[in-house]
Amino acid sequence: MSSLFQPFDLRDVTVPNRVWMPPMCQYSAAPQGPATGAPADWHFAHYGARAAGGTGLIVVEATAVSPEGRISPYDLGIWNDTQVEAFRRITRFLTGQGTVPAVQLAHSGRKASTDRPWKGGAPIGPDAHGWQPVAPSPVAFDDAHPVPGELTVSQIQEVVEQFADAARRALAAGFEIAEIHGAHGYLINEFLSPHSNHRTDGYGGSYGNRTRFALEVVDAVREVWPDEKPLFFRISATDWLDDGGWSADDTVRFAHELHAHGVDLLDVSSGGNASGVRIPLGPGYQVPFAARVKAESPMPVAAVGLITDAEQAEKILANGEADAVLLGRELLRDPSWARRAARELGAEVRVPEQYHRSV
Repeated sequence: MSSLFQPFDLRDVTVPNRVWMPPMCQYSAAPQGPATGAPADWHFAHYGARAAGGTGLIVVEATAVSPEGRISPYDLGIWNDTQVEAFRRITRFLTGQGTVPAVQLAHSGRKASTDRPWKGGAPIGPDAHGWQPVAPSPVAFDDAHPVPGELTVSQIQEVVEQFADAARRALAAGFEIAEIHGAHGYLINEFLSPHSNHRTDGYGGSYGNRTRFALEVVDAVREVWPDEKPLFFRISATDWLDDGGWSADDTVRFAHELHAHGVDLLDVSSGGNASGVRIPLGPGYQVPFAARVKAESPMPVAAVGLITDAEQAEKILANGEADAVLLGRELLRDPSWARRAARELGAEVRVPEQYHRSV
């Protein structure tokens, strides 16, 4: 039997298969007005198509815990009840298709207040709905980004509470799984890495201090997230720096701690916290990081990164390198990738009755 199309149990949630969709920002929410940060028709159609296509679990794109936590003014958010009601339409449809709805709770830190990628993605100011980014230290991401404001200890605690409040709203919105975004150079990743965290207080310096904020967020979310529902954490396994950054060794060590704090799965990506680094792109280039965490810790893992065809995905799971695969670009290209993969592997996947003539 195909490993890719076996169910996966996490706490009291069963994901019908191991074909998962990672969070991919659509930059399509209203930047101002009463619907700011709320999912719109584009989001409903986008996620609905992948659910109808047989995807087992969909992680809704980075959803900010505060207005300042957005990457761009066009990002999703979950800091008010208007957003909650808009998300319910999506989670109802996904659940009705047999897909497990998850959401990534995020704060973008020093990489906030930028334009949409197809507009260049450059930092923007108040005249374009922008704002002043914040970070663990007043260190800009690169020469094009502004120097962020350094968070005070009281502000750090406010952000921790914002994550908890966002988790409460995610539950009310109908999500079955919450994922904490600790990757790609955004706020939690900025605290973890000595490349971006130059603090000298209890949130900087040593490994224990640099991981403090992340664990406080995990604890705050886990406290309000029901025991029967899983909690994920997305991590950049490495900054891809030879020295002075977060490393794969750090990731393995941290996986043990996250597991002890109630995280149920590590979503293993890489990079994003240091500009100008050379990343050796290639098929499955991040899978070895996931495989190492799985081999050296008790944490289940999902692998991501140029996983494109059914045989490749099947081999990753059959070899025990990961418990699930996350397909990004492939699911953008082909919303029904799961159905096609099932046919190739001689497996079965749920097909909506309206689409039975296509089987």
